Amino acid sequence: MSALIDAILVRAGQIPNRVALRDGANDIAYGALPGEIDAMAGMIADEIGAGSGPVGIALDNGLNWILADLALLQLGRACVPLPPFFTPEQAASALADAGACAVIGRNGIERLDGGPAPLPAGTAKISYTSGSTGTPKGICLSQGAMLATAGAIVDRLGAERAGVHMPLLPLGVLLENVGGLYATLLAGGCYLGLSLEQAGMARMFDPRADMIIANIRQAGVTSLILVPELLGRIVADMESTGTTLPSLDLIAVGGAHVAPALLDRAARLGLPVVQGYGLTECGSVVTLDAPDDHRAGTVGRPLSHIALSIAEDGEIMIAGSGYLGTVGHARMPGPIATGDLGVLDDDGRVRLLGRKSNLIITSFGRNISPEWVEAVLTGQPAIAQAMVEGDGRRALRALIVPASSTANVAEAIAQANAALPEYARIERWRLGRPFTPLDGTLTGNGRLRRPEILAREAALPFFDRLVMHSAQARARMMAIPQLQAGIAGRISRDTYLAYLAQAYHHVRHTVPLMRLARGRLQHKPHLIAALDEYIAEEEGHEAWILNDIRAAGGNADLAVSQGPSHATARMVDHAYHAIQTGNAAAFFGMVFVLEGTSTAFASSGAEAVRSSLGLPADAFTYLSSHGALDQDHMRFFETLVNALDDRDDEQAILTMADAMFDLFGGLFAAIPMENDIAA
Repeated sequence: MSALIDAILVRAGQIPNRVALRDGANDIAYGALPGEIDAMAGMIADEIGAGSGPVGIALDNGLNWILADLALLQLGRACVPLPPFFTPEQAASALADAGACAVIGRNGIERLDGGPAPLPAGTAKISYTSGSTGTPKGICLSQGAMLATAGAIVDRLGAERAGVHMPLLPLGVLLENVGGLYATLLAGGCYLGLSLEQAGMARMFDPRADMIIANIRQAGVTSLILVPELLGRIVADMESTGTTLPSLDLIAVGGAHVAPALLDRAARLGLPVVQGYGLTECGSVVTLDAPDDHRAGTVGRPLSHIALSIAEDGEIMIAGSGYLGTVGHARMPGPIATGDLGVLDDDGRVRLLGRKSNLIITSFGRNISPEWVEAVLTGQPAIAQAMVEGDGRRALRALIVPASSTANVAEAIAQANAALPEYARIERWRLGRPFTPLDGTLTGNGRLRRPEILAREAALPFFDRLVMHSAQARARMMAIPQLQAGIAGRISRDTYLAYLAQAYHHVRHTVPLMRLARGRLQHKPHLIAALDEYIAEEEGHEAWILNDIRAAGGNADLAVSQGPSHATARMVDHAYHAIQTGNAAAFFGMVFVLEGTSTAFASSGAEAVRSSLGLPADAFTYLSSHGALDQDHMRFFETLVNALDDRDDEQAILTMADAMFDLFGGLFAAIPMENDIAA
């Protein structure tokens, strides 16, 4: 018999009418829960027979997941929880590695043909945290270790806090399974087992904070377990809507470092956030604060079931309750080396410093924990995720996932750098796709998988990285009123002529800039060949613009003699300076901006302006021709840059593209619009 089942039986006698489990449609009281567990255990035993081997659970959050898990505890069968973010290949790999004889899924119980696997004696749960399809590592845990953890959580928080707990993490994640479900049942609370979709977590890595908040308010939820990013989503929604959540008595946040700025924002909203720290090998939680006893910057005191110490090199060591080993390998005696760096303060609270294996040593010899800098970055509302690198380099770099398509990441980086010492500031950054367990770049509890992130980014074609990196700069340019009005055809003839004049003053420098770049790239014949082709295509295009000015009724000679605007001159000067003094491959960043803009908007914008102003077609030869011509150029450009094999060339292009979007936007913003057509 399981100690947890024994505890449930005790509760059934003490509080038979109190609701233990709820899913929004069905309630199971403590008095009825033992019978429900018996029924599920009987069904599982009938289906799988007397054969040995663990049983997998591949269900959504809900009553069936909970009852299956409790029934396997009662049967003494090892359980293999499969988080919903595992791919079918990852799930199959875990089941095969564990030697599972069956899996409980949404279509019932399926028997498996895999052979048995050697498990340490007493294994009750096999937790796969890596999500790896190749060599999964199944952590084998005993009932005793898991229930010692759950009991220590209840002791730290007090059974009186056992109200209504709502899971937002999958029950297949050990933190929610042990720290949420088991601790709630031991304390006599109510576990609100909504499906992930009902809870607002249908898209687990793009959660619906509004649905989560509505559920909390409707059900009177008193406790949650969150990862930092999920807390950030809830805080942002509450800030924007003015919502309050007075029923909440406890929000435990763990799985990854929490930015102090995020904790401050949560505190201002009255959210009772505490931090914890743990690892699968110790049954999930090993340290935890209480709402009335916590300190900023720490993750709490060690729980009663373990003994925590700090090794000479700063690594956190855990003795006491621990895992039995991995599939096929019993654990060696002795404390668990966590791989995490930390210190104990005078009151015995733990402050995390980062992962031992992640430590960055710059070329200046400074030791930097990336988790520290990442926490400062993600403390900015504009930044959803960040990964910092820079081992052996003079300065740090960051891969940034913005909180939205309109987030001002550059400003957020500047704010973060202002809060960091000079040696730990971000010198270069680029935008990237979200990190998720679905593609192996994030663990189930929210930790970055750094080698996988770097491998993913390296495998992405450079053109795609350039598009993502420059998306925000491009959006800033496209928001400029003059450009928006031109695309819609809502500009006057004077404004069109003013645009053509500035176009002349930057286009006449295109070929000279190409020749300058060509002269400085003699060691790169593939780029020389591309420039030769561009030069042949672009020669004389400034004359087209002067002809357009004349056809539109303007004074071409005056446009030439008046010279460029300050904004246009600044753009051209920047291009010359970057090519002359830096990596001349930067020129291709300018190509990406100018031709990409033409590809997307020149033809349609030209036709809209021509129609609204009633001008002849020969007043639009430059724009109309470039709309079509630059489509071919961009296909050529994509092939060219995807063949680059020099990271310095790529960085020069990225940097130039960012600058050129802003400078080209400045050219448009400087064009007067006083006599333009009303929208």
